[in-house]
Amino acid sequence: MATMDNPQESVWDYPRPPRIEPDNRRVQVEFAGVSIADSTRSLRVLETSHPPVFYIPGEDIRMELLYPTQATSWCEFKGRAVYWTVEVEARRADNAVWGYPRPTQGYEALAGHFAFYPSKTDRCAVGGVPVSAQEGDFYGGWITPEITGPFKGSPGTRGW
Repeated sequence: MATMDNPQESVWDYPRPPRIEPDNRRVQVEFAGVSIADSTRSLRVLETSHPPVFYIPGEDIRMELLYPTQATSWCEFKGRAVYWTVEVEARRADNAVWGYPRPTQGYEALAGHFAFYPSKTDRCAVGGVPVSAQEGDFYGGWITPEITGPFKGSPGTRGW
């Protein structure tokens, strides 16, 4: 974890299995010129080799802009994820949001929270600082200035 003495946070210091921690920094997501999420009540999931993923409570998301899809995936720790498309007027981003409606034991706090792929939105920010998207389309991590890698997810890194 980043501290005043060491502002950098290496993803290689994160645990496996992943840890959930509350984060009270302002987390924002914008798409097509619209603020679709704005929260100071996010949960940050930390897992070895991955940039953090921020899960935002549904109450802090414009849920009327999300449409469920048939897509699913499986996490060995959190269980079955389901996906939503974001649509604002004529713009849409398919499977840009995911969540765990019924997470497995130990990850129950994620129920009712949603994660956004920064690569599929126009802007994601933490504490007012824009994030960079994790390379690849599987993990959806949010890279902020204090996070250091290398990061799993880019081509050729799935077997790490």
